[in-house]
Amino acid sequence: MKPMTSEQQFPQERFLDWARQYVPEINHHVPLSIQQFQGGQSNPTYLIKQNDLSLVLRRKPSGNLLPSAHAIDREYKVIQSLYQNDFPVARPVAYCADQEVIGAEFYLMSFVEGRVFWDPRLPELNDQDRTQVFHQMNQVMAQMHSLDPVVIGLSDYGRFGGYVQRQIDRWTKQYRASETEKIPAMDHLIEWLPQHIPEFDTTRLVHGDFRLDNLIFDLKEPKILAVLDWELSTLGNPLSDFAYHVMVWRLSPQLFRGLGGEDLQSLKIPDEQSYVEAYLKKTGLIVASQKDWEFYIIFNMFRLAAILQGIMARALQGNASSDKAIDSGKRAKPLAELAWEQVLKI
Repeated sequence: MKPMTSEQQFPQERFLDWARQYVPEINHHVPLSIQQFQGGQSNPTYLIKQNDLSLVLRRKPSGNLLPSAHAIDREYKVIQSLYQNDFPVARPVAYCADQEVIGAEFYLMSFVEGRVFWDPRLPELNDQDRTQVFHQMNQVMAQMHSLDPVVIGLSDYGRFGGYVQRQIDRWTKQYRASETEKIPAMDHLIEWLPQHIPEFDTTRLVHGDFRLDNLIFDLKEPKILAVLDWELSTLGNPLSDFAYHVMVWRLSPQLFRGLGGEDLQSLKIPDEQSYVEAYLKKTGLIVASQKDWEFYIIFNMFRLAAILQGIMARALQGNASSDKAIDSGKRAKPLAELAWEQVLKI
């Protein structure tokens, strides 16, 4: 946690006036304690405390934003749906579209007390718990991809079919809009990806950023209590979504908190193949070929590189929510180059 920066502060009185009508558990006459969460590069996130009450506020960042980015209203909608369907998320509290209240759209959800792990090697855990963390991640992702969007009220949350093609188009545009230097590998990927999309086109709810540090685990046992950061969620291809999660096996710890080059057996962490097979068994989904699987990994490396490039652009504009944004942005180029290396190996 850290104190709010001057750029991220908001007027407490206007917030309390709004909360008096929409969040009755907040006492209008008692001062709030507001701190900003560290980490994360996108939507500024705060912990609001008042006596025994703890809530989390997520808001849109300030400044000029890329089209369709930072969709706070969509985040709140998906959390509402999942909470009602016994999926591990924080309890939704209220959403505010009125930018006059704190200067941007925002929503409130319950604060889930637990542990967040940043290093997938999990050095703080014993072998048994380390294995269980990976089992939990696999289980929860399979649970999400087994939900029927129509049944859980999210039939209008995205389009059915054509997800990967749209994503390539979207992230190509986002990358071009935030380009700060020429990255030849990104140009190669932009040309190669649309020509090699697999035929598999099932539609499910996809998280878009399902990784270890977007999960809250129980304080005592390796159990997931809440999945966080639904900003990139939509309806889409579950295999592509899962491949983003599995990409950590291909990335080095230096490049992006990965497992690449680590002795997984001694760490009691499943290897990529067994982890993928466990997920496919739980969901009943099928990967037609190894080439198809490699495509999903390559596509997600490209996508992450585009996201990192966006972080770099916001950092240079002074709009990023983390002081580590520049360092994150610098990883776009080596990640794109790694993706292109994977293409050449196919």
